[in-house]
Amino acid sequence: MKHTTHEVSLKNGAKGLFVHVPDATVMTFEMNFRAGEYLVEPDKWETPHLMEHVLLGANELLPKARLFQAEFEKNGAYSNASTGSYDITYEAECADFEWDRIVDLLLIAITKPLFLEDEFQAEFGNVREELSSRSNSHFRHLSLALRQAYGFKVKTDQERLQLMENVNLHDIRAHYLGTHTASNLRFIIGGNLPADRRKIIKNLIENIELPEGEGRLELPHESPVSLKSPLYIANDTIENVYFYIDTFMRRRMEEPEIDALSLINTMLTETLYSRILGTARERGLVYGMSSGFGQTKDSSNWWFGAQVMPKNAPALFKIIENELQAVFDGNIIDQDVVSAKQYALGRYQRSGQTVGGTVSGYSGHYFFDETIDDYYKIPERIEAVSKERIIEISRELFAERISGMGALGSCGEDFVKELHQQIKPLWKQV
Repeated sequence: MKHTTHEVSLKNGAKGLFVHVPDATVMTFEMNFRAGEYLVEPDKWETPHLMEHVLLGANELLPKARLFQAEFEKNGAYSNASTGSYDITYEAECADFEWDRIVDLLLIAITKPLFLEDEFQAEFGNVREELSSRSNSHFRHLSLALRQAYGFKVKTDQERLQLMENVNLHDIRAHYLGTHTASNLRFIIGGNLPADRRKIIKNLIENIELPEGEGRLELPHESPVSLKSPLYIANDTIENVYFYIDTFMRRRMEEPEIDALSLINTMLTETLYSRILGTARERGLVYGMSSGFGQTKDSSNWWFGAQVMPKNAPALFKIIENELQAVFDGNIIDQDVVSAKQYALGRYQRSGQTVGGTVSGYSGHYFFDETIDDYYKIPERIEAVSKERIIEISRELFAERISGMGALGSCGEDFVKELHQQIKPLWKQV
């Protein structure tokens, strides 16, 4: 969607981005606090998540959670919240005609929660159900267990369920007071935001009834370690093998490197004609496969993952090894780069069709390090990716030899070690 961005730094230390989409019929709000699990003691791990659940409940204006939700949603508005290792984000979306009412309700919820004991007990049960449901995701279980093994600040859902009982209402209130300050707040608001409307919202947030605090809380320093042997999670109920392969470097990637890595991911796994997935599908080895990248404050990660029948796994791993080695050796066809750029351009044009989708395009970077991506320069960035840059960043992500592999299933640890042996040369030849 056509839009303009306006960043504001407020007197109380809050900072945010207005995404003006002329003639939009909806408004989207994202309010982010650096308040995730990394800030609590390990035995109190579930405190931020439980706090987030209770906060969008009873408050000084509407003293019951159901009353608040009924008032909030009466014209079709939506609210939700999410907790991660680093952040808590409160979000809302509403029709343009009630934007001012929804802003008021969202800010009241954030600044005037009652944290009632009965609502804490109810949400305690809801969080238990949520974690139990998540724990049935084998990919999620494996991913979290691997990240924990690499040294990142995470816990599996199975562990979180065990730790819930350690959290009480006093912990929630203390965490709220320690994290929900004005200077720890970053926000993105999208919709039809002419200057007068931006001024009203700016004044509301600038006068938000939160202590000013001491600034944006710092992210943790996390340095990944290489696994000496693959992680294996036995599950006798699963016939196929879930796996992830990871490689790291101890620095954050620059924008051109991210663009290049995104393009090679497209070439390797994102389409049915891609070099790894396309080849494997052609041979009937695997239904789907993904790859992607992530970053923390101090590191970057490239991963590959799929679920595959054990009998097909060695052949799939051979394809992975061959295709990555071909990239390292510079064996990339120019036409494949051109095709990947066309695919990336089409994906970019599809991504911002709604106000929410447009706002989401900014929130990841902005909430992490206050970087504002230039949305309209993305086609230029895609076009600027060269074959040489693709080869360089692919090799560099393997060059530090910080790696690991994990598998979940009933195939046995020895089988997983054999798969790992197949791909180990990738880190030795770079």
